[in-house]
Amino acid sequence: MHEPPSEPSSPFEIIEPRELVAPVVLNSPHSGAHYPPHFLASTRLDPLSLRRSEDAFVDELFRPAAELGVPLMRALFPRAFLDLNREAYELDPRMFDGRLPSYANTRSLRVAGGLGTIARIVGDSQEIYAGRLPVQEALHRIETFYQPYHQALARLLGRIRSQFGTVILIDCHSMPSTGSQREERHRADIVLGDRYGTSCSPALTGFAEVTMKGLGLSVSRNAPYAGGYITEFYGRPVAGTHALQIEINRALYMDEKRHERIAGFDALAAKLQTFAEQLIAFSRHEIDGRRVAAE
Repeated sequence: MHEPPSEPSSPFEIIEPRELVAPVVLNSPHSGAHYPPHFLASTRLDPLSLRRSEDAFVDELFRPAAELGVPLMRALFPRAFLDLNREAYELDPRMFDGRLPSYANTRSLRVAGGLGTIARIVGDSQEIYAGRLPVQEALHRIETFYQPYHQALARLLGRIRSQFGTVILIDCHSMPSTGSQREERHRADIVLGDRYGTSCSPALTGFAEVTMKGLGLSVSRNAPYAGGYITEFYGRPVAGTHALQIEINRALYMDEKRHERIAGFDALAAKLQTFAEQLIAFSRHEIDGRRVAAE
């Protein structure tokens, strides 16, 4: 059964722990699977093709980790509808009827590749829409879904940073098991993205790499993914906010063609829970030249 669920009552959910035990936030911006009916009516693709852009089941993989005492924030709408890991107004004017705001970023590489805030393509360059969209539809999505999500994420990070003096944002994603370029045909199990050392303390990236390898997972840094807008925008180590993107190879836990979990799902979730346990312990120690209080 590949029909995606319909539109949820809220664009996102923050799963709060019974007791906050560490300055860590887990964020899953691309795992949403509730498809607004008007969006489905506007697309030329079948539901399974649309779902290929999801970071499928990533929020479920990290759910056991969140139960250890840190919050998990997740989008409920899909990436094909609106991409939270972009600037608010990264928009392709060729997709819309009407004039975009003067402040829209229409020249980014992501827009050129069809992957702006409102994506033009999914999967292997499959066009999402049968025709142009009204500009007002793009602005509505940004105002109704994008802005409330980022406002809530910023408040969550600010609250935890105020309580602990620092905060670690783990931005949780998944990636296709193979890439289009020869050098990345066989990808690592985990790709850590820290914007080439700028979005978090080097100690955090080093900890994550050593820990993941200790769990039997192969790890790459910043290739082919160095972290997107969320990692870049929120990662301010000097200000006490550390952002690290984690990309998980989908072959570890799902059948990529059928969009279904496989037997390895529970084993991977258990490894991520162990990673979270060690991250919680790490977060209570020095990561940026000062000791993080445990309370």
